[in-house]
Amino acid sequence: MKHAAWRKSSYTGQEGGTCVELADLNTSIGVRDSTDPHGPVLHFGRNAVASLVSRIKSGELDR
Repeated sequence: MKHAAWRKSSYTGQEGGTCVELADLNTSIGVRDSTDPHGPVLHFGRNAVASLVSRIKSGELDR
């Protein structure tokens, strides 16, 4: 497996704050807490992440 390149949202400020980071882990997408980079990583299938992003962009999940 290649070295994971973790990315934060472009909306994250310079101070950091609490947010999540995503990484391409070859067979899955990794999600972790940006304030705990050595902590646990959640693994999600690519289709699940693509579906979530699509629903967010469409506004389907807005309240």
